[in-house]
Amino acid sequence: MGIKTSNLGLRRRMRESLSDAFMRSSIANAQDRINPMRADCCAELDRYEQWRELAAGIRAHTLENLDFYLGQFAGNARRAGSVVHFARDGREAAAVARTVFLQKKARRGVKSKSMVTEEIGLNEALEEIGVQILETDLGEYLLQIDGRDKPSHIVIPALHKNRERIREVLAGQTGYTGDSAPESMTRHVRQILRKAFLEADVGVTGCNFAVASSGSVALLTNEGNGRFVSGIPETLITFVGMERVVPELGDLDALCSLLPRSAVGARSTIYMTLTTGPQGAADVDGPGEHHIVLVDNGRSAVLGSRFRDVLRCIRCGACMLVCPAYRHVGGRGYGVLYPGPLGLALVPAMTGYAESGDLAGICSLCGACNDVCPVKIPLYELILEHRRAMAEDARRTGRVERLAFGQYGRILGNPGLYAAATRWARLANAAPRIGPLGAWSRSRELPRIPGERFRDWFARRRKEGRMD
Repeated sequence: MGIKTSNLGLRRRMRESLSDAFMRSSIANAQDRINPMRADCCAELDRYEQWRELAAGIRAHTLENLDFYLGQFAGNARRAGSVVHFARDGREAAAVARTVFLQKKARRGVKSKSMVTEEIGLNEALEEIGVQILETDLGEYLLQIDGRDKPSHIVIPALHKNRERIREVLAGQTGYTGDSAPESMTRHVRQILRKAFLEADVGVTGCNFAVASSGSVALLTNEGNGRFVSGIPETLITFVGMERVVPELGDLDALCSLLPRSAVGARSTIYMTLTTGPQGAADVDGPGEHHIVLVDNGRSAVLGSRFRDVLRCIRCGACMLVCPAYRHVGGRGYGVLYPGPLGLALVPAMTGYAESGDLAGICSLCGACNDVCPVKIPLYELILEHRRAMAEDARRTGRVERLAFGQYGRILGNPGLYAAATRWARLANAAPRIGPLGAWSRSRELPRIPGERFRDWFARRRKEGRMD
């Protein structure tokens, strides 16, 4: 499961992220620019909270009946002419693509942005058999040619780069000689990608929503690359996270009204492509062969757990853009493919605490993520539940921590010990901040313990007859 993007420990990741002033500035600027746009666009929707309730209801209903809707989708997709594959994990999913490329004797592929294909390590799997797979989303393309850099946001993957860094990457990797104006750099990349679209043997896309009633897959993009990838190559492979199914085409109305608003503060996406099977006799374009890969890769385990609600996610990334922790550590500081509050709730549920348990600590528990989630996922509560589960697991708490909290519990449960402890607690005001408290208190001001306990104050007032 290729969800982890870094093998560094939490402290090392935090130090590197907090020392990267450029990255932090880029993230902060994006948050400050996009959040007001999102708020304005959402406010334009009449009865916005009812839209959220509707979208949350659609996603919750689908998850409750996912086996039925997955079966319906697969059946209708096959009737439309698509070849449907089920993959239990990333290895099986990547193997399907490898088999298709080998059967077609294909050596060149183009791919639109897809977090699922990042998750299963598709590019690396295809390159092992000699396939040149090119990312065609501008942000993903820049990351690919810049030493296989990883996305820092699920919608805006190159959020941590500014135009000067992008110009340097293009100059070093593609021979670009122009200025750092976005229009100039985009024009240069467009010339490279147009040739790749026309020469590709196979196109690979992700999927925003899979429609059960028609067997269609919906892809939303702002650059048009997804339409070229799905419409020009003879063979198309679409990877679908198994939770991305919706019952009816009508359900796309609510979800596609909220997704672009929540993601980038836009009223609608520029391109929405619906693919239903391969090209028919009356169609002017489309693939001659369409493969759909339904990917589990840990989702079934989440579906059957107390963290099911996180699978409602429509991958808008709004929770990241309001998160104060994400603002300071950026996407790569989390060390996993899905950063921010979404990652904190989803990744430990998919991979287990042994691999991703340290993520839950990267959260201030402010609850802002709950307020902006368009499908009303209780992210705050899910993150807190992860923390609770880990705290109750004796294998994940150190001996000193267990001893300290054990003693704390005994003091609270014994009136005599509690009275003695509170009597001497004021001495902590003069104690040096050493050990774990030293690092903790460098950026925090510890509250001072009053010189007089409430019980002593109350007894004195009563003795003096001043209880009125």
